[in-house]
Amino acid sequence: MKKYKYILGVSILVISLFSCKNDKGKADGYGNFEATEITVSAENNGKLIQFAINEGDHLEKEQFIGYIDTIPLALKKEQLIVNKAVISSKSKGVLSQIAVLNAKLKTAKTNKNRVKNLIKDNAATQKQLDDVSGEIDVIKNEIRSVEIKNAPVVNELKSIDVQLKQIDDQIEKSKIKNPIKGTVLTKYAEPNEITAFGKPLYKIADLNTMQLRVYISETQLANIKIGQEVTVKIDNADAMKTYKGKVSWIASEAEFTPKIIQTKEERVALVYATKVDVKNDGSLKIGMPAELWLNNTTENN
Repeated sequence: MKKYKYILGVSILVISLFSCKNDKGKADGYGNFEATEITVSAENNGKLIQFAINEGDHLEKEQFIGYIDTIPLALKKEQLIVNKAVISSKSKGVLSQIAVLNAKLKTAKTNKNRVKNLIKDNAATQKQLDDVSGEIDVIKNEIRSVEIKNAPVVNELKSIDVQLKQIDDQIEKSKIKNPIKGTVLTKYAEPNEITAFGKPLYKIADLNTMQLRVYISETQLANIKIGQEVTVKIDNADAMKTYKGKVSWIASEAEFTPKIIQTKEERVALVYATKVDVKNDGSLKIGMPAELWLNNTTENN
């Protein structure tokens, strides 16, 4: 009986010690590293003439990395320029006619002012003023008539100008420029392939700062806030490697724990997704697991 009580006492003590150690040595959260990945797609159709990148390359923002064949666009632009010249030559006669009528209108207005002054000195009659006013109205109607006849030509010229701007925009979009500073994760296309608008060319992400997505319980919300400095740990040979992190986002709504959590009991618990920014020294990779330790907890331990 004494032996049984002794074994029972030792068992309770061991369990108590193990429980205390597990409570104090347990991380506040677990998750995986991720980064904002951007898939760069073609903005035009055609043959991929140049595409000088490889997976793992570090690219700068707005760096030129290749282009899509622009010869068809250049030929279309030349054709539009020729069409514009032909239409412009047809409208020159009409435009010169309008210029002549505007000159006549200017002279008629000058004569009208002169007649008005002569009437004040009783050197001209009202009929003369009416004749000049009538002449002005006739010239204005002629100008209006010529402009109406010339309207389709003017509109056609405007349409060609719009088409030229569209082609210039397409030629510019045929140049492939990297949108953000980062590392090429995946390459989807090769030089000399035929590509199309919206077809993925490569995927890139900024790996200088990684985001650790972890899930915390409602009881932990009081101990964490945006901008707070925390500790992040990853497996490193025989020991844990430690990084400094900063909380950048906390979900406003709770969700069920993702299925990547092993136990069924934990998967049905409500948690809050949280992101922690961590400066990457080159060791952190997308999908790598890590632990979150709140600094107030680690200090107490």
